[in-house]
Amino acid sequence: MLEWLLDPQAWIALATLTALEIVLGVDNIVFISILVGRLPPHQRDKARILGLGLAMATRLLLLLSLTWIMTLTEPLFTLLSQEISGRDLILIGGGLFLLAKSTHEIHNDVESSGEEESLKPKAASFAGILTQIAIIDIVFSLDSVITAVGMVDHIPVMVTAIVLSVLIMMVAAKPIGDFVDAHPTLKMLALSFLILVGVALLGEGLDFHIPRGYVYFAMAFSLAVEMLNLKRRKNLRRRQASADNAN
Repeated sequence: MLEWLLDPQAWIALATLTALEIVLGVDNIVFISILVGRLPPHQRDKARILGLGLAMATRLLLLLSLTWIMTLTEPLFTLLSQEISGRDLILIGGGLFLLAKSTHEIHNDVESSGEEESLKPKAASFAGILTQIAIIDIVFSLDSVITAVGMVDHIPVMVTAIVLSVLIMMVAAKPIGDFVDAHPTLKMLALSFLILVGVALLGEGLDFHIPRGYVYFAMAFSLAVEMLNLKRRKNLRRRQASADNAN
């Protein structure tokens, strides 16, 4: 059972899989950060930890149901000459959910007045936020578990990688969430990322694979441009403050 501990390749696989799980979990962190931002400040940390805890539990439960996961790839029915499996249904449903939720959040941010914005955290219920997190966790968990199954043969290695990645995400989630809350334009960019991820999930569910490298490159490039904009705005404010003090 513990023979893998003496196998150097198993340790390499553990490190690689943990890193991949963290990368795959970035979408989850962004989604959770945006959702918990609608709660009162005193509930956000609790919702964040519970949300990532749900992600860990869901991934472990799916991982321990390998036989069921493998059957998800079997076609259930054919739609317009396209074979649809259980995995496809989950990916399509998750993609549509992300598209609908992200579009709704963008609409609220763009159309809300200042008073509505200040009341928005009170309008979101703690149970409702956790329910939404749990729904999208299933989609992200399926993605990460299938990745784990395809990479590693030892279940203990998979379990360890998932637990380690979620613990690291628990530490990183609050700084990411606070940074997004402090910069509204970053929140809009994050919501746009989620639309991109939703389209990718929808395409994959319809057997149209979009390489993840393209998606992550688009995200990284957009984020780099936005960071330059944030730096520029900070420098402009500093110069303005210096000019005001000089006068």
